[in-house]
Amino acid sequence: MTNSASERQELRYPPLPEALLVPVYDNHTHLDPSVGSGRPVADGGALDYREHLDRASSVGVRGIVQVGTDVESSIWSAETAAIEPRMLAAVAIHPNEAPRLDADGTLDDALAVIDELAARPRVRAIGETGLDYFRTGPEGREAQQRAFEAHIRMAKEHNLALQIHDRDAHADVLETLRRVGAPERTVFHCFSGDAELARECADNGWFMSFAGTATFKNAQNLRDALDVAPRNLLLLETDAPYLTPMPHRGQPNAPYLLPHTVRAIAAHLGTDPSMLAAQISSNTEYVYGHWDEDPVTSPPDPYDTPPQKDGE
Repeated sequence: MTNSASERQELRYPPLPEALLVPVYDNHTHLDPSVGSGRPVADGGALDYREHLDRASSVGVRGIVQVGTDVESSIWSAETAAIEPRMLAAVAIHPNEAPRLDADGTLDDALAVIDELAARPRVRAIGETGLDYFRTGPEGREAQQRAFEAHIRMAKEHNLALQIHDRDAHADVLETLRRVGAPERTVFHCFSGDAELARECADNGWFMSFAGTATFKNAQNLRDALDVAPRNLLLLETDAPYLTPMPHRGQPNAPYLLPHTVRAIAAHLGTDPSMLAAQISSNTEYVYGHWDEDPVTSPPDPYDTPPQKDGE
């Protein structure tokens, strides 16, 4: 196969998995256009967020939390969740975005927008926020820290869940949560620690959200963490379009692929996928509330025209 043919194959969405008997939620995904939710699919077409959600629904993924990473994607997340009953929103400035905004002198303005969005009804989490020492060097860590602490305060003020992005920064993330005070519902998104961090989370009642990485052969640390993580603190996510689970690693990810992760984790834990799915759904609704708790609004009808005034 030529390189170009291989690249084309990698840009195709995988086929739908067998549907789950008991539905689950994807508590962290990115369907906003800015991260490529319209990549090619198997038949060469493209998927918008509604089609993603239709596919997810068909295999037992009943709802998602759509996660913002900057002002633009957070606004999109909040506005789209307001009209889409299968979607709730999380809003934040990503830790790798914070240093750039700080250098431009616009970080405080961006955080003010996030604070305003956090008050909207179908926004149920602040995130993803945290610390990332993999992509950001020491020069940007002060801005990351300031943004992280601001997001923690927002989550507590608005009584929202907190979704944490923690990459190569476990010790400082834990120190910040202890010092500032973690919100009641704190989630380690795309949990990347080991059994020791899982025990720390368990001791504090923090939720651990596992992504497709838990299905990778080289992810023994995640399986070790699963072995000690209490079932009532487990969540699942896709982090789509990234971190596609086996057996489709390397292709674009989507919420409809979450059943692969459900089944792989259930097999590792020696439990029935339906039992795990029921626990995950219960946990997810505890963290974010019910998807039908706040009503959606109808989107404007493109065929509607404003009434004309007399004489027009």
